[in-house]
Formats: sequence, structure tokens, C-alpha cells
Amino acid sequence: MLTRKQYELLMFIHERVRETGIPPSFDEMKDALDLRSKSGIHRLITALEERGYLRRMEKRARALEITRLPENVSDTLRPATTRSQAQRMSHTPAPRRNEARISADPRGAGMPRRASGEAEGAASIPLVGRIAAGTPIEALQNKIGEVPVPVGMIGRGGEHYALEVTGDSMINAGILDGDTVIIQQSDTANTGEIVVALVDEQEATLKRLRRRGDSIALEAANPAYETRLYGSDRVRVQGKLVGLIRRY
Repeated sequence: MLTRKQYELLMFIHERVRETGIPPSFDEMKDALDLRSKSGIHRLITALEERGYLRRMEKRARALEITRLPENVSDTLRPATTRSQAQRMSHTPAPRRNEARISADPRGAGMPRRASGEAEGAASIPLVGRIAAGTPIEALQNKIGEVPVPVGMIGRGGEHYALEVTGDSMINAGILDGDTVIIQQSDTANTGEIVVALVDEQEATLKRLRRRGDSIALEAANPAYETRLYGSDRVRVQGKLVGLIRRY
């Protein structure tokens, strides 16, 4: 499934191509989605490419081709498919599993409570979505269940919530794709701590935070990913990692 912003961008490009035969410019896409900068559009387009919905044609300005649309889009809105497009689509990778993200203010987490039917010493906290341990992507509110955790894991007090990890950028910190991380809600963190960081009030990611003067670095634990540097006003801490659950 696509995030809301990914879906909105895909449909905006689709409608513009149907109406004019020309994809919109990056400025038009930024304005249509009410984003602050074109860097957000670049990330959305990259995500749509990775999921097989878009293709960028090299060495051509504003050259975007929609290779498929979401299943819930009416057939009347779908473009005619040529044989060459069908051949490309037959080799298009399936979209990755749903990547819903935490809300910009996950205060629905609340205090942990005793999990019904769980053994003594276990508590239940909300599972509020999935978090990208990779390129930051849009944060969406999506409480999807509850997770039983040992009381000792959340014994520091405060409010907690759980997130399922998708991506491999934190593997050298022992955080793998599919793990469930336990987050203590906090709007502050010390340098070197692993945090849920909200970038530009719209994209959430799990990274190690480093303070560098007036800037904040979000550092991956995988050499395949670059450290991203932001102005301190662009990053808001949403919580700190306090535990991890892994199913085998």
C-alpha cells in the first residue's frame, strides 16, 4: 500500500498527464501537495519508483511515466496499456508491504496497562504503525493494535508505544527489518541515542541522533546509508528507543 502523500502525488501526475499529455513540474507537484521543498517530492518519486508505480526516463526533462495504478483506482481512470508497457509492467516488482507511519503527535499511546490474558509481569502498549529504518518517509497516524511487553522493559515510567521496523539501515545497531521497537515518548534526546525523529513535520524515521553545532545529524547504523544533516528546526524528537521485540 502507498502512504497518503505517495497516493496523492501518483494521482496528481496521472491526472495531469491525462489532461495535458505532460507530467507536472516539481514546483507544481510541491504546490499541489503543500510541501515546503522539492526534496520531499524527490523522496516521494523515489518511493513510487521503488514500488513499481513510476518510471523516470533518463535525459528528458519532466519525464515521468506511470507504470501502474493502485488496485482501488477505477478502470475508467486507467490509461490504455500498450504492449511495451504491459511487458514492462510484467517485470515490475510488487509494492512493498504497507508502510504506515506514526502520527506527528502519537499521544494516543497513553500509559501501559496490564495485557488481558498475559502472564504476570507483562503490560500492553499501543502498536501505532510502522517506522522506516531507511530513507525517511511520510508519517501517518495509524494505530493498528497492541503489543504485550515485559513490565521491566518500560519500567522507566512515562508513556510508551510500539512500532514495527521496515528497512535495514539500523542493522549494525541490532535492529532488523520486521522487529518491533519499544519507544518511550519524549521530545528530547541526548546525542548518541536512537530516536524516532520527525523531519519537516511530515516524515518519520528511526535513527541515531547526533548534535553538530546548530545542526542535527540522523545517523544510520549501516554503511550503505548516508548520514543526513538537518537544521535543528527541521527535526523533532518523537521518542527514544528503550526496547526491542523479535519474533523468529
